[in-house]
Amino acid sequence: MKVVVSIGGSVLVPELDSDRVQEYADVIEELADEGATLGTVVGGGTVARDYIGAARELGADEIWLDSIGIAATRLNARLLLSALDDSRVARSVPEDYETAGELLRQGNLCVMGGAIAGQTTDAVSAALAEFVDADLLVYATSVPGVFDADPNVDDDAERFTELSPSELLDVISGIEMSAGSSAPVDILAAKLIERSKMRTVVLDGTDPQAIADAVLHGEHDGTDIIPENTGDPDAWW
Repeated sequence: MKVVVSIGGSVLVPELDSDRVQEYADVIEELADEGATLGTVVGGGTVARDYIGAARELGADEIWLDSIGIAATRLNARLLLSALDDSRVARSVPEDYETAGELLRQGNLCVMGGAIAGQTTDAVSAALAEFVDADLLVYATSVPGVFDADPNVDDDAERFTELSPSELLDVISGIEMSAGSSAPVDILAAKLIERSKMRTVVLDGTDPQAIADAVLHGEHDGTDIIPENTGDPDAWW
C-alpha cells in the first residue's frame, strides 16, 4: 500500500519539542513496519509564518516570501528526518516529485516540504499522492476534519463524516471565500484530489497515533473523502 501523509507544521512543531517530533517519527516507522510505502510532506507552521511576516514588513515580494516559506517547510522536514532510523531514509529532502518518487521506488521513507512557489504543502501532498499513484492521502491537521464553516469562528459549524471529492471542492471554495477564514486543505489541493480521484482522510493529527489508526484500521474521527465507485472506506489496506 502506498500512502502520503501530510503533517501540518503547526501540528508537528507547535513549539520546538524533540520528544513530539520523535512521536511522529515513531508512527511513520510503525506504518513502514506494517508494509506501507510512505511519503510524508511537512508544513512550515509557526516558523514559516514568523519569517514570512518579518520579510513582508521588510518589503519582500510574494515570490520571495514563498521561497522563505518553502525553506521553512524543508527545515521541518529535516527535523523529522533526524528522528527516523538511518537505515530507512535517504538523508535528503527531495525538492521535486520525481526525486521523491524515486526515493519511494527504492524503498526509502521520503520526507519533503514545499516544492513550488505559489503552492502550499496541502497541494504538494495531493500532487505527490497523484504522482506516485498512492492508495491513500492523509491530512493530519489541527482540526478534526472538514466542516461546513470555519469551526474557529463559527460555534455552529458541523463536521462532515464523508464527502465526495467534488463535494469537498464545493465546501472548501465556500470557506475560503469568507475573508479571514481557514480551511483544513486549500482549493488547489481539493482540485487535485478531485482530478486524481484520490481516497483521502482529513483528521485531527495533534495525536500522532491518530494517523496510524486511520491508515491501518480506517478508524478516525475526521472526514473521509471517497471517490465514486470505490469500496468500503475501512478497507483500503
